[in-house]
Amino acid sequence: MKVFPPEKIRNVALVGHAGAGKTTLAEALLYRAGTVQRLGTVEDGTTVTDFDPEEHARGMSLSLALAPFEWKGFKINLIDTPGYADFVGDVHAAMRVADLVVFVVSAVEGVEVQTEYAWAVAEDVGVPRMIFINKLDKERASFDRTLAQLRDRFGAGIAPIELPIGEQSSFHGIADLFRDRAYVYDSGHAEESEIPDEMSDREHEVHDNLVEGIVVADDNMLERYLEGDIPSVEELENTMAKGIAEATVFPVVCGSATGPIAVDRLADFIVELGPSPADRPPMTVTAGDQTVEVESDASGDPLAFVFKTIADPYVGQISLMRIRSGTLKPDMALSNTRSGSDERLAKIATMIGKETEIVGSAPAGDIIAVAKLTDTATGDTLAPKGKPVSLPPVDQPDPVLATAVTARTQADEDKLANALRRILAEDPALHLARNSETKQTLLWGMGETHLTITLERLERKFGVAVDTEKPKVPYRETITRTSEAEGKYKKQTGGHGQFGVCFLRVSPLPRGEGFEFVDEIKGGSIPRQFIPAVEKGVAETMAEAGVRGFPVVDVQVAVYDGKYHSVDSSEMSFKMAGRLGFKAAMEKAGPVMLEPISRVKVTVPADYQGDVMGDLSSRRGQLQGTEAAPGGMQMITALVPTSEIMSYAIDLRSITQGWGRFTTEHDHYQEMPSHMADQVIAAMEED
Repeated sequence: MKVFPPEKIRNVALVGHAGAGKTTLAEALLYRAGTVQRLGTVEDGTTVTDFDPEEHARGMSLSLALAPFEWKGFKINLIDTPGYADFVGDVHAAMRVADLVVFVVSAVEGVEVQTEYAWAVAEDVGVPRMIFINKLDKERASFDRTLAQLRDRFGAGIAPIELPIGEQSSFHGIADLFRDRAYVYDSGHAEESEIPDEMSDREHEVHDNLVEGIVVADDNMLERYLEGDIPSVEELENTMAKGIAEATVFPVVCGSATGPIAVDRLADFIVELGPSPADRPPMTVTAGDQTVEVESDASGDPLAFVFKTIADPYVGQISLMRIRSGTLKPDMALSNTRSGSDERLAKIATMIGKETEIVGSAPAGDIIAVAKLTDTATGDTLAPKGKPVSLPPVDQPDPVLATAVTARTQADEDKLANALRRILAEDPALHLARNSETKQTLLWGMGETHLTITLERLERKFGVAVDTEKPKVPYRETITRTSEAEGKYKKQTGGHGQFGVCFLRVSPLPRGEGFEFVDEIKGGSIPRQFIPAVEKGVAETMAEAGVRGFPVVDVQVAVYDGKYHSVDSSEMSFKMAGRLGFKAAMEKAGPVMLEPISRVKVTVPADYQGDVMGDLSSRRGQLQGTEAAPGGMQMITALVPTSEIMSYAIDLRSITQGWGRFTTEHDHYQEMPSHMADQVIAAMEED
């Protein structure tokens, strides 16, 4: 593929709900461009952008993929993104490097939950948008119903620039509202003609509304229009292109990806109306302790942003990057501004699905693939050495569901750490954490499917099999009253023995205070050098387990008396005495279990607010309040026992039909009802 200047590049992300036809549309665009000779299908796993075995097995996209192609003297870098909620991390990544987002909306199902989510992300990023209403040839398809939904959900900026000719099984072309011309696909390719008589009146009405909507954005054009001077098609397109670039106008086109009908018109609009990297505003970046603005200038200093990492078991790590400035060439040396390490770009390639094509150079605005960088991860910036310019990383949603993982065999154990490191580099939406209290390694993801796919890839790519189990709740114990006990350790073994006695008093502390040790020894009943050993024995016992097997917190322990032997006493004997004394005192101090409480914030449409609040209450949640959230949503805040929300990501999706989102963080510990504590212990004993 030849080199294109920034003005001739279009970086386009396809986003939308799962099943809307994004991957099929990408395939149709490649077919119309001549990049592929036949249309692959999602069902038989022959599309360019769905190439992983896991995608073939499930018939859906699970990762973003690149599909660049040439169109009428332009290069379109197409980024096909997943539509399933568990894989929104790649949607966030695509938004960061796209200059235009094409929302693919099914004319059958209409605007769905992931479309709205992606729109909110695009609004937050400020990226230009257009909409392709797909599947107009399918049963129950409706352009008008879908357009009304778009306007209702996304506001007055929605502007149709095409109308369908026919609908459902009779759909066979589109009417171009700019040119008042029809493009009919009865022969498989576009044939230009007059607007059909039966839709002429409607087309002219929508055309006039479109023209009026465009001219109001330009005072000079509006004045001419009011005086009867109708703007030319070129003037109208230029004004609309400006509105698209400013993300104030969102044109709507339509067609069928399976037809493929009007897909070529979409490609035309992308190059005619879509912004190039040079049209986008400068990007503000940090340079040391300063901020600077970076233009998309091919002659500037080289600067590249890594937005996706692919862990290939044969090639190694492949870094997908958007060039923000300068021109990259093979063997160029750049510095990673995060790690400070030097990286050599041995080869530069463009990536078409899973295939790579080596290129001689790539200018600002282009998207490339570079293999085998030694110390570069997703979100890193590569810049000239000595110029620590850093672009902001991709904002990833917080993971919401965890599973505990352990290596299945010793051979798996030997490879597990490296395999997990590589799989996490590939997918920043995953998190790995070690819970020191439960002794579990937790893999966090965006949902059940996300975690399942990750474990499948772990075994397929790196040959590492793992077993999973539910995460354990980090319960704790404390006491409710003061008690005293003797700790006595005596052991005689033929030479020096072991002897140590300490008298301990345990008292409850306020929640969250932890552990306090008080030395009340007077008169030398325990020599000073042995007091720290008593404290150490108590502290170790508290950390290991209380009466019910969980760590003990919020306890004051005072040592107030004791006995020692001039020969047999030692630090070890008093450490053991401290352990024994604490256990005995705690058993008499009204021990109780503490459970962690999480602060949960759930964002849902108002229609689901009552159901969600009722569900949280059924989980022993304490509702803290509600408030309005962006997009007409409601945010519910509640304090809920952590044990009740271990699988909340799955349950909330079911309750709200996928519309609900939530975040959770640990808030505090509180006493657990005794009957529930008994149930926890009984369940542990059964396991």
